[in-house]
Amino acid sequence: MNRRQDLTARNIPSAQDELGALGGHPDYDHPGSAYQLAFTDETFLLREELRPVRMQLELLKPELMQTEQGVQSTVVIFGSARILPRDLAEKQLAEAEAGGRPDAIRRARMQLDMSRYYEEARQLAKLITENTLQGGDPIYVVTGGGPGIMEAGNRGAHEAGGKSVGLNIVLPHEQRPNPYITPELCFRFHYFALRKMHFVMRSVALVCFPGGFGTMDELFETLTLIQTGKSRRRPILLFGREFWSRLINFDLLVETGMISPGDEKLFHYVETAEEAWSLLETEYELGGTPLL
Repeated sequence: MNRRQDLTARNIPSAQDELGALGGHPDYDHPGSAYQLAFTDETFLLREELRPVRMQLELLKPELMQTEQGVQSTVVIFGSARILPRDLAEKQLAEAEAGGRPDAIRRARMQLDMSRYYEEARQLAKLITENTLQGGDPIYVVTGGGPGIMEAGNRGAHEAGGKSVGLNIVLPHEQRPNPYITPELCFRFHYFALRKMHFVMRSVALVCFPGGFGTMDELFETLTLIQTGKSRRRPILLFGREFWSRLINFDLLVETGMISPGDEKLFHYVETAEEAWSLLETEYELGGTPLL
């Protein structure tokens, strides 16, 4: 044996080594016994009193794994899970027209109109990935991991040959991860708060496509953090001026003193993936100067 190896040898077996060497115990390997190792005891880990530990683990696991995969800078893409890719929206419209029901046709036409945002999100993710993949500071697309705009973001990055992150959440109606997320970066959260921290921690920009409560939650969370100085300023891009200006009357917030003049400039309206990428490229001088 090489005695020099003793200089770096472990003094105590690792938890994994010890677990692998354990044998059973006929008197105590049964439900209700306290004999099981604490870190393998699911019943113990799921106790109400262990919530702080579970929250710590949910913060730490994605942090360590993203670091191991080299994820330092991200662009977060939010938007509705209900927006369809164009080909599927066209198929649904054809089926609705064949059925002849006016309400179904109206909904299908709206779906087709909104599908342009799926294609823009897909294209933007491709532009981000293609234009930073070969440099020294790649920027990774991050989404909520589900369908719709989330799928479009992961799909565009995948088509560009890059990695992307999916931060899934356990919901009463199960959210399945879309098939375009890099497997090593496909996470699942129980706590909304911890998931939202991981959206913000590495992001250099936030891109919001039309969406519902979840999208607005993430948008206002980030706006509030920047407005109050709890987070550094970074680009916030709202895709589709018509949608967002009808949904939220920012001018009213300024007029009534609910936000300060200038707060409405914390974000930019954009209409195309190329316009969004140009803004990010200018903001971070991505044409030449390294990002970090």
